Amino acid sequence: MMGVCRCVLVVLALLSLWVPAEAIGGARSRPKPQRRPPTKPKDNPLDSTPPPQNIDIHRMTGTWYLLNAASKCSYLITRGTSVEPTVITLTGPSDSDQTLSVSTKTRHNHQCWEILQVYHLTSTPGKLTLKGARPELNTDIVIGETDYTGYAVLYYQKQGRITAKLYSRSVDNLSEPVLAKFEQLAEKHSLGLAYLFPFPTYSHCGNVDQDHIINCVPTC
Repeated sequence: MMGVCRCVLVVLALLSLWVPAEAIGGARSRPKPQRRPPTKPKDNPLDSTPPPQNIDIHRMTGTWYLLNAASKCSYLITRGTSVEPTVITLTGPSDSDQTLSVSTKTRHNHQCWEILQVYHLTSTPGKLTLKGARPELNTDIVIGETDYTGYAVLYYQKQGRITAKLYSRSVDNLSEPVLAKFEQLAEKHSLGLAYLFPFPTYSHCGNVDQDHIINCVPTC
């Protein structure tokens, strides 16, 4: 009889080791948390599009008409067929103030508006910064190509998203080869024909009422 009792006790002891913890007390053991691998820093897409070494920022000043934009910006994707004629005027910089004043005139609700901005020059000629409310909201700007008197291609990057814009000194003298070149440059940033938005080349804004002058950062 004693032998039988001992065998029963041994079996019960083995069963207590085999039964899962949740079957005994309802508690489930949690797996040991695993440390996440460090995230790799994101590449800056504009690093592959350095500005030409001989960019003369003073020759970039003056009036430029926006002819085409390549972007995945949601604003352009939803309203790209109804964009308004847009013209920018670059002023500066001076020796004492390493900034470029930018005036953008366009229409909103059938009225002319002027957007005033300041581009900060960097140590790299042809690369500028439009400062946001926080450093991570800054917009990096690169003058990709220009001949100063005919056309200019500018890249704008904010939070990893790139917009390419084609400007012209005149709305009348831009050649087909330049338009084709812009399409090729946009394609390098995965901005194919579906993301190209031509802008009107007529009826640009002239004088703007003071009430319609604002200081802000455009969506695209």
